[in-house]
Amino acid sequence: MPAALPDPVAPAPHADPFVALVAGEASGDLLAGLLLEGLRRRWPALASAGIGGPQMQRHGFIAWWPHHKLSVHGYGWEVLRRYREIVGIRRQLQERLLVQRPDIFIGVDAPDFNLDLERNLREQGVKTVHFVCPSIWAWRAERVETIRRSADHVLCVFPFEPALLERHGIAATYVGHPLANVIPLEPDKAAARAALGLQAHDEVLALLPGSRASEVKHLTGPFFAAARQILQVRPDIKLVLPAVPALRATIEQAAAQAGLLEQVQIVNGQSHTVLAACDVTLIASGTATLEAALFKRPMVIAYRMGWLSWQIMRRKQLQPWVGLPNILCEEFIVPELLQERATPEALADAVLQWFDDLDHQPAEMAALQQRFLALHHSLRRDTSSLATDAIEKILAR
Repeated sequence: MPAALPDPVAPAPHADPFVALVAGEASGDLLAGLLLEGLRRRWPALASAGIGGPQMQRHGFIAWWPHHKLSVHGYGWEVLRRYREIVGIRRQLQERLLVQRPDIFIGVDAPDFNLDLERNLREQGVKTVHFVCPSIWAWRAERVETIRRSADHVLCVFPFEPALLERHGIAATYVGHPLANVIPLEPDKAAARAALGLQAHDEVLALLPGSRASEVKHLTGPFFAAARQILQVRPDIKLVLPAVPALRATIEQAAAQAGLLEQVQIVNGQSHTVLAACDVTLIASGTATLEAALFKRPMVIAYRMGWLSWQIMRRKQLQPWVGLPNILCEEFIVPELLQERATPEALADAVLQWFDDLDHQPAEMAALQQRFLALHHSLRRDTSSLATDAIEKILAR
């Protein structure tokens, strides 16, 4: 049940700021948790509340609604059936924030939810920050005007974004990507394998079909069908799948239907441990692909969605790449198999090619590792301090 609205009395003033945040899914919860860690170092008595998840709550965040309430993706029926609930949450949250007025509101990703909320709060005098620039360089370029009206400042996780935003009159700061600091430059594969009960000599394939229910719905079938074909060629490969706990039962059911429940090691969360332990990953397009690149793992990127969602998205796409590693490197350094191309046969062939390259093309694999390492260095900054510095300047205006 949504939290009850407070009595319409403004809170007592406090020395340290009250920061409201909204993060709409697991990746946003992780980013917001890292941001809150830096804010709490600067202001130990900082108060924070809004919509978020367990990573944020570790730093004293009060979740008026859980982050998974906003976890929806695509167009058409996937969104329409949740529309009234999500709009209702945004209306109630806005009313609450205009009573308990935060010193600053930070929308963490989730642009479809956050940008309208930020605009409405900003019009009422609340300072607003958007953390993670929407991908206007990849698709939906028209959104730049919405950003300009909504955010006093944008915290950017990719180095080319501030100049792009500043051309449109939007103040922005490059803070690096928080994940580049969380993930070590040289991941400890041996320790990760030991944590998962895997042997050093095992061949390991990580399956990451996404963290949203819609992604799991569209991708687990093709992923498991591809895994069956892979096992026919390399029967000793170990399959490991990190599942969002709320979706584990759905994934287990799909594995059972594919006849793979005994062959797939399904673990709650631990996606970083799984990526560190694997040799290759078959992975849904999204932030997880950047994580895989930072772990220096060869990958096959896949995505499928409802027909209407796909037709709309492909018409708004501005670049030939969808996966973040390819976008950032500006070339297809890893394969992308999207929509009708994401067949079990094509997915299996692409995964098996990586295992063959690991066996027979060491120079090419070393070159890929170096590309990923260079990318890692380019994204590695003191994100929490840079973000906190930018927020402190906005608060001081």
